[in-house]
Amino acid sequence: MTTEDLTPVLQPVESARGLPNAHYISDEKFAEERDRVLFTSWAGIGFGKDVPEPGDANPIEFLGMPLVAVRGKDGEVRVFQNTCRHRGMILVSEPKKVGGVLRCPYHSWCYSLNGDLVATPHVGGPGVNAHADIDKGSLGLVEIRSHVWRDVIFVNVDGNAPEFQDYASQVMARWSEFEDQPLFHSGQDSGFKFEVACNWKLAVENYCESYHLPWIHPGLNSYSRLEDHYNIEQPDHFSGQGTLVYRPMITEDGRRFPDFANLSDKWDAGAEYISFFPNVLLGVHRDHAFAIVLEPIAPNSTVEHIELYYAAEDAIGEAFENERKTNAKMWYDVFEEDLIVVEGMQKGRMGRFFDGGRFSPTMDGPTHLFHHWVATRLSTAPLAAE
Repeated sequence: MTTEDLTPVLQPVESARGLPNAHYISDEKFAEERDRVLFTSWAGIGFGKDVPEPGDANPIEFLGMPLVAVRGKDGEVRVFQNTCRHRGMILVSEPKKVGGVLRCPYHSWCYSLNGDLVATPHVGGPGVNAHADIDKGSLGLVEIRSHVWRDVIFVNVDGNAPEFQDYASQVMARWSEFEDQPLFHSGQDSGFKFEVACNWKLAVENYCESYHLPWIHPGLNSYSRLEDHYNIEQPDHFSGQGTLVYRPMITEDGRRFPDFANLSDKWDAGAEYISFFPNVLLGVHRDHAFAIVLEPIAPNSTVEHIELYYAAEDAIGEAFENERKTNAKMWYDVFEEDLIVVEGMQKGRMGRFFDGGRFSPTMDGPTHLFHHWVATRLSTAPLAAE
């Protein structure tokens, strides 16, 4: 348990202070959050679209831990520690189709797509591919607990979090109309990323509130005003914001992206944007959705991986190519506008007399909820096993 007193963060929003500066600038606190927050919960690490077919493998480094996502013959995505059980060599160094096995490039030990050790060439001497002391059954790859939801690959590194369906049950219930609906990704024109000079938590905090809209997003605010937004607060799970005036993009000839099926009238002009704790940011609209995975690199460095998804296969065809590019450019510009804010807050955390700041009881509830969640886990979560 952390020896730090986080009591001021755990107070009600009207009297609470934010997390102390050290949680944004300290290597020690960054490591503590890795072990007590990110490794002990369900954290996002990538996207299912990056392993689209059986036999596809994609290496992912998550907080220094080498992982590999693999699409099995059964179509399921699994995540393994990307480390050969023989001498610790990295198995997959770049995205590729591995076929039926993961083969170590060092001594050619081979693992099935389920992680089982299936071949140990010359392990008993030249031409002898078995040895009594090498038990294949106990030397499979280390599998990391994983789940794919809304095409985001989530992992629970320490293996002790609740089942993902329980962990995400409240956000699944809130967005039940979108559950079990297919998501279509069109490739390069539906994704982009930002390398941001800020702590990963600042990106979460900024995303989940609409308070900054009039000053940071004047274009968006011209039709989706601050007063058209509402707070979303689900303690211990997620927080965010919604709008009542989403406008689907309509072309000059009257076309627009197809909608998700069987939506209620709530979504005719509504959209919601949720920070799903700890590090995944989600948005849903009647005709498209997006997911952002925040990759923590260092206390002052984060990569934002952003992918856009559409409601129908027609939307990812040639007929909507220009509209997809326009939509991606619109979101790129909106998210780019946030960079000066999160990077400015990161610089501000070097002010040694900053005390974590205060929250507007009316406007900052979603941000306070995230601070409270992090502080609670730092105070109570067991240390993830080494």
